[in-house]
Amino acid sequence: MPGTEPGAEQNPHADNDSGFNAESQSRGGRSIPRGRLSRLGVFGRLAGGVAGGVVAEGARRLASGERPRMSDLLLTPANAVRVADQLSHLRGAAMKLGQMVSMDAGDMLPPELATILARLRNDAHHMPPVQLDRVLTAEWGKDWRRRFAHFQAHPVAAASIGQVHRARLPDGRVLAIKVQYPGVKDSIDADVDNVATLLRVSGLLPKELDITRLLGDAKQQLHDEADYIREGEMLERYRALVGDDAGLVVPQLEPTLSTPRVLAMEYIDCTPIESLETAPQDVRDAAMERLIRLTLHELLDWRLMQTDPNFANYRWQAETGRIVLLDFGAARAVPQVVADGYRRLLAAGLAGQRDAVRDAAIQAGFLGEAAVVGHRAQIDRMIDVILAEMNRTGPFDFGDRSFVSVLRDEGAAIARDRSTWHIPSADMLFVQRKISGTALLAARLKARVDVRAMVEPYC
Repeated sequence: MPGTEPGAEQNPHADNDSGFNAESQSRGGRSIPRGRLSRLGVFGRLAGGVAGGVVAEGARRLASGERPRMSDLLLTPANAVRVADQLSHLRGAAMKLGQMVSMDAGDMLPPELATILARLRNDAHHMPPVQLDRVLTAEWGKDWRRRFAHFQAHPVAAASIGQVHRARLPDGRVLAIKVQYPGVKDSIDADVDNVATLLRVSGLLPKELDITRLLGDAKQQLHDEADYIREGEMLERYRALVGDDAGLVVPQLEPTLSTPRVLAMEYIDCTPIESLETAPQDVRDAAMERLIRLTLHELLDWRLMQTDPNFANYRWQAETGRIVLLDFGAARAVPQVVADGYRRLLAAGLAGQRDAVRDAAIQAGFLGEAAVVGHRAQIDRMIDVILAEMNRTGPFDFGDRSFVSVLRDEGAAIARDRSTWHIPSADMLFVQRKISGTALLAARLKARVDVRAMVEPYC
């Protein structure tokens, strides 16, 4: 369903004519805090709740004879629940950042925390009808309902930045209407700063690590995602690049109804990409081959990438076998230097050259030189594991995750040395986020794809 964001509660076939009434408000509607002080208050309650959780858990463990580390007290399921619930209430940049953490950590999060934080991708309260009506009146005028033969009051998706409604025009066309939550765009900078402060105060980020530039890049990215005029332009640009690809479909923009806070587009009947989990092996393989090839096109041919890989942004049409691509707010240009860095890494990896891979990773900005100097043996072991997986003959089995535990253990040893922490460029981080997310989806579907054969022509 077009316009869906990560965390969407999806019901693409739902349809009713109930209008704006009390019943709609009772089904999960929750007003979004708009003002700076009201949102700051939520952060204050969140910090207080986490701190209280640390004290309680610390007392419990000390009483049982343990001497827990601070990180163990912070990263508890109870605290994860507190964070997920409050960020879900705030929505906007705060919830988006929480989604990024839960998605990007992938296999590296403890399973219980990954499950709890996944609530940020699956649970989101929508606007109550009165608040929705105020937004649409401001964007379309007080008689906006007359533009439609039907406008479904209850959203078919509710996520971090906006919610999606199904609507039918007088000419019979069915649209997906993405409506931005009020106050989201104005709260981005403050929300990012508040999340960073929480990370600093909690001790999860070392004081020596300068994240000023990264915070600025994150704010800019979120401002871009909250600009629906820009997203509409990216949607059209991406649709042109996909062209007549028989396996992919991008919805068509409806510019007459699109504004900075409302994005209107063609509604496409489809189901979650996860529905492929029960499909035959060859169907799953073909779908993931299509998405991996798409990622290679984005990075090395088009140099334009939709960098948000959350599963809700991919949908499946069983009757056509096509993948529907959604949500282009996170689409961004890939600098030539980043594309070249990945090309060198891939070439070194396919050649099986550990030293060349390490050097290319440093040159591209993946690795910091301090980490290589301090942890050369662990890094080389991680590279060896990756090379062995890359250079297997035939299809790569994404369902076989046995190598992940080795990478996790070696990576954890390096991560404990905070003096060697390194932040790649924002461009590199966003591209890697897309690549990692695509791999996670392939693992979810247990797909088998000959990735090496797909990559070789680029190297």
